[in-house]
Amino acid sequence: MTIQVTRSSMPTLEDYIEEIKPIFESRQLTNMGPVYKKFQHALIDYLKVQYLSLFTNGHLALETAIQALGLKEKGGEVITTPFTFVSTTHAIVRNGLIPVFCDINFEHYTIDVQKIENLITEKTVAIIPVHVYGNLCDVDSIEKIAKKHNLKVIYDGAHAFGTTYKGIGVGNFGDATMFSFHATKCFHSVEGGAVTFSDPSYRKKLHNLKNFGINGPEDVEDIGGNAKLDEFRAAMGICNLRRMDECINARRKIYERYVERFSNISGIKLCTPQTNVTQNYAYFPVYFDKNIFGKSRDDIFDLLRKHEIYTRKYFYPAINETSCYKQQYSYKDTPVAHDVALNILALPMYEELSLTDVDRICNLILN
Repeated sequence: MTIQVTRSSMPTLEDYIEEIKPIFESRQLTNMGPVYKKFQHALIDYLKVQYLSLFTNGHLALETAIQALGLKEKGGEVITTPFTFVSTTHAIVRNGLIPVFCDINFEHYTIDVQKIENLITEKTVAIIPVHVYGNLCDVDSIEKIAKKHNLKVIYDGAHAFGTTYKGIGVGNFGDATMFSFHATKCFHSVEGGAVTFSDPSYRKKLHNLKNFGINGPEDVEDIGGNAKLDEFRAAMGICNLRRMDECINARRKIYERYVERFSNISGIKLCTPQTNVTQNYAYFPVYFDKNIFGKSRDDIFDLLRKHEIYTRKYFYPAINETSCYKQQYSYKDTPVAHDVALNILALPMYEELSLTDVDRICNLILN
């Protein structure tokens, strides 16, 4: 039996059909219609945030947020992490800004706050940290650094949907947070994304920029793009949001079984739970130390693949080792990210994965 690294959660067909009936009746398929607005308000409640703007995907959400905060006009450098999906870096570069890569910590694979200040120069305009695998960045330390140096902070929260810190929704930290609702995420709207923010002045700017910069029937105020979420995907999001708690609970049981099987195994490192953080159980990453465990990450990847169990080298390679960036950067500047990218593997994790299959995966690795 084939086991994929992930499988999209889905509502029942009947539930989705019921949600899209009004779309067929109104014939309003896009342009931020009533289903969009219903989804928007439902997300504001679920994520415990003040303001939220929906986008057609997470990448355009992040790219537009950078533009909306005026970083492009300021020019200069943005401190970020090389241990992320390439979208994060592309969004910076496509805004005419220069990424400056800060290494990650080895505990939770998020940006190493101890190394940020050494990278700040007179050209630095912002920090774009990344919440990884549902592990949250040190938001308290980042806030202090940003205030001290008068920098904007935009979080890449693609992995952090539904997480909280001290009971506060993760979308409340920094100046803005981007979420991705891609089909592979623990919550999805097939494709989609959002930007959350607390400053109401960003609301109009984000709204205009994702609609070509149009600010009225007879004027175009900004140079924007087309990043609007359509009504059908908003409907899918509404359906999946209703069952999000059920989905997280199912993932939690899978996560706990993995932890039970892999805890205290020499050469295998798991993420330790973070204090005051509620998890979303989005991923199950495992770091393999070949010198201790006896098998490398790639050995395990190949072994499982032979049994039609598909995992993901996530993230590999680190961004500063990809073809489009390695000429400008050196992985030697971020040794932890380089090491983690070479040795970490995301194991299958999705709502319908049975505990029997989890045990099968574990047995193959441990035997």
